[in-house]
Amino acid sequence: MPPSPRTASSVVEAPTDGPRCDAGVRRAFEFLGKRWNGVILGTLSQGPIGFAGLRRGVGPITDSVLSDRLSELVGAGLVERSVTDARPPGVSYRLSPTGSELLPILRELGAWAAKHVPERSC
Repeated sequence: MPPSPRTASSVVEAPTDGPRCDAGVRRAFEFLGKRWNGVILGTLSQGPIGFAGLRRGVGPITDSVLSDRLSELVGAGLVERSVTDARPPGVSYRLSPTGSELLPILRELGAWAAKHVPERSC
């Protein structure tokens, strides 16, 4: 009996003919399409903000997920993290120059969604 198509040993290859997604678009959506990344960047478009303020601005996100996403965005060079010397020390986040380059795209995407995507509760 031949192996089931669902076994780990079988690999389904993508067809080589036909249209393909642009590699840049694919990379952008693999990163920005990750849950919360776009919302965090959009929230930071308002200016520097601390962790608690960012959590309130983003919506129903856990501290650990927000921390993970911020680490990814900082690592990708889209967000800058700064620590103040105050007591207790404060941490704030802001868009880097590279992250700020995304703002026109995020605004256009938001305008498109407002026009074409039905609103739903978060």
